[in-house]
Amino acid sequence: MTASVLSPQTWPFSLEWLPASTYLVGGNVRDALLGRQAEYLDLDFVMPEGAVQTAKAIARHYQAGFVLLDAERQIARVVFDRATVDFAQQVGDRLEDDLRRRDFTVNAIAYNPYTEQLLDPLQGFADLQRHLIRMVSPENLKEDPLRLLRAYRQAAQLDFSLDPDTEQTIQQLADLLETIAAERVQAELSYLLSTAKGTPLLVRVWKDGLLAYWLPHTTAGGLARVAQVDGAAIALDQQWSDQGLEVTGWFRDQQRLSGTGRSWLKIAKLACLVAPDLELAEQELWQLKYSRAEVQSVLAVLKGFALLQTEEFPLSKRSQFILFRTIGAAFPALAVLAVASGIALETIAPLMQRFLLPDDPIAHPMPIVSGRDVMAALKLPAGPQIGKLLEMLQMARAEGTISTREEALTLAAKLLSGSELSGNGLSGNGLFGNEFLSSDR
Repeated sequence: MTASVLSPQTWPFSLEWLPASTYLVGGNVRDALLGRQAEYLDLDFVMPEGAVQTAKAIARHYQAGFVLLDAERQIARVVFDRATVDFAQQVGDRLEDDLRRRDFTVNAIAYNPYTEQLLDPLQGFADLQRHLIRMVSPENLKEDPLRLLRAYRQAAQLDFSLDPDTEQTIQQLADLLETIAAERVQAELSYLLSTAKGTPLLVRVWKDGLLAYWLPHTTAGGLARVAQVDGAAIALDQQWSDQGLEVTGWFRDQQRLSGTGRSWLKIAKLACLVAPDLELAEQELWQLKYSRAEVQSVLAVLKGFALLQTEEFPLSKRSQFILFRTIGAAFPALAVLAVASGIALETIAPLMQRFLLPDDPIAHPMPIVSGRDVMAALKLPAGPQIGKLLEMLQMARAEGTISTREEALTLAAKLLSGSELSGNGLSGNGLFGNEFLSSDR
């Protein structure tokens, strides 16, 4: 009991603040009965009356944060440093009525901390022992269709199976998922995409019709590649473990590198599920309300992967430069997708080594001269040709053609006066249209 959320000793406030008719409910009871523990407590209490007043009193006494979540339904939240505690008014005359409105039986178990007794009218504890996700009723799933998707997420999270009748009902109600806010759908999908345990359930989600509206271009082949991404991440982790790199953690936690919190595993998997056409893929990602950074990362991976498929290995320095310029910070997602797609680990390893070196001139090129330097030295006005010149100079430095400021300006003058000059500025299409440098395979 001392290590369980069922024990008031683990709570950030005293049990004395709660009326004797208060029950702890929901996922925290479920997890406690399963022996699952978390560093951050997330508690949900239900009481017949006085929920908001109780929350206010606790927040005031412990100088914690208070949030009124729903005035009409009388739901409030108290936020502590290491815990979030929700207080809700009981729905119906009896707590049993409240429990019968919940999604799955394993989440419909209540615990009275005073009597240390469970209230389990739907045999949720038996389903816990059977490791089974079973609906309370079809009507409850219809009431909030996000529960259709949540069933698979919780099955993955708990390593449970889906009750056959529940899954059949979900199949029948699958079209209702399109009525749910995109942000809520994305949150459930994100868990399935962020862990290998979620991949088999993601396949079931697709087979049961829940992706038809949100990711209509998902195929069996794309889902098979998602599973291969999980294996590729392990292979990359093993490959680089001797160098002290936790590549799996590196794929999952990018805050250390980019500050965006993007999961590169999720990005790689999304690239397997969206339409291969970039415009359609972008529409699908925006519809699911992914962030601009995530949308740009998935599109970059699709572009980078297309480049890899057209190149011969080993890549020339020029091709590497173009690849890194295309993929940017999303290279980890491309690396794991490439290995998942059959490109040899030994082929990707040199590219990964470049990416991990912050001063690598190919993966992370730094301008050898500025636009102002070029304009001053060559007496040029500002315009598109300056950007093209700088682009070409960066590539020349990456290939080793130039290494100093003086060499850069000399080459810029040569490019400006040579065949690369057209009436409206430099000809070609920037990085991809200029063939002025040698190709060293």
